Amino acid sequence: MTPKGEESSGPGPDGLDERITGALVGAAVGDALGGPVEGYSPDQILERHGGRVTGVVGPWNGDAWRIARPIAPYHKGDGHVTDDTLMTHALVRVYARVRDHLDAYAIADHLVPDLMTNPRWIPELEAEALPLQRLFLAEKWLVARLAYGHVDPREAGTGNIVNCGAAMYMAPVGLVNAGNPAGAYAEALDIAGAHQSSYGREAAGVFAAAVAAAASPGATPGSVVDACLSLAKDGTRAAIERVCEVAAGFRDFESALAPLREAVAPYDTVGPDYRAPSLAARRPSRLHTIEELPVALGMVVVAGGDYRQAVLGSVNYGRDCDSIATMAGALAGALGSRVPEDWSKTVAEASRLDLWEPAHILAEVAREVFARDVRRRRAHERAFGELGGATCSD
Repeated sequence: MTPKGEESSGPGPDGLDERITGALVGAAVGDALGGPVEGYSPDQILERHGGRVTGVVGPWNGDAWRIARPIAPYHKGDGHVTDDTLMTHALVRVYARVRDHLDAYAIADHLVPDLMTNPRWIPELEAEALPLQRLFLAEKWLVARLAYGHVDPREAGTGNIVNCGAAMYMAPVGLVNAGNPAGAYAEALDIAGAHQSSYGREAAGVFAAAVAAAASPGATPGSVVDACLSLAKDGTRAAIERVCEVAAGFRDFESALAPLREAVAPYDTVGPDYRAPSLAARRPSRLHTIEELPVALGMVVVAGGDYRQAVLGSVNYGRDCDSIATMAGALAGALGSRVPEDWSKTVAEASRLDLWEPAHILAEVAREVFARDVRRRRAHERAFGELGGATCSD
């Protein structure tokens, strides 16, 4: 439950292993910090905690977390990760089994059975249970459509509510494709077809691309945003551009909270009251976006890539802040900003999870996949050359 040794097989402090570890540990810690204030507004958070959240806090309703609505029966707080991290780790396990690029069929063949049949410790339930029993309805959709409906995995996401459910666990896709945002985008779009459609699926692709860009040598918040804008489509692109444009004018999250919400509001279908979504909420659209990804990118811009500030800004933003902080944490960690050790140890111990082992596994897989990609590319080059096409020297 504690970090592995400081040795690294990478070339230095910003090597592949460190970027992958920073992203996955950073995502889990952000998730845990945001969980207890999810669904509330910045003003409500300020009043409840007598100031801004600056680290791990307890449940919103204290000891009444088991029965207090609207969170019951989940123990959100005290360093417990939520379904964002459970799904992220589940996707790492799929990579560990397949050891190659994934597609929608890998979700049907490996992720869904894992969620349905393998009991694991669920921190928010304080019990061992099937991961399926913790998932939100938008994620249970995977099981209903793929295991029981036998829908084509590439199309199974159609009809689901459009939210951040697929995007929230796509960091591993970006890390396997580190340095290749376009490859991450394409792979995540295929994977997410089993889970989401419309701007929910698009956000999954763009978030994976953002993580791949963040894990590139010399990456900055600006280069990550540029990579997103080069790939994103429709309302997702427009929202990212607008939110990050606004974010560039701020250097502290406190002053940015209201402006970022104002910037994303025209593209967000949920509406001003997060717990009472509008009738148009979460429906397919080419004009809209999930809120979480643009705001996470905006917070990384405001923080200049600093992990602590990006995550705290995301947490104190409220609304779906566990997912916003998951994404911001993954991006800042992939950029190389260090996750505070006291936070990561607290979350690992409270959640009874080894936050570092998935990173070690994924780094091994990423290297294997890259080696396969090189062989496949060389074979393509030979075949194309034999056909009389251009060669690498042309």
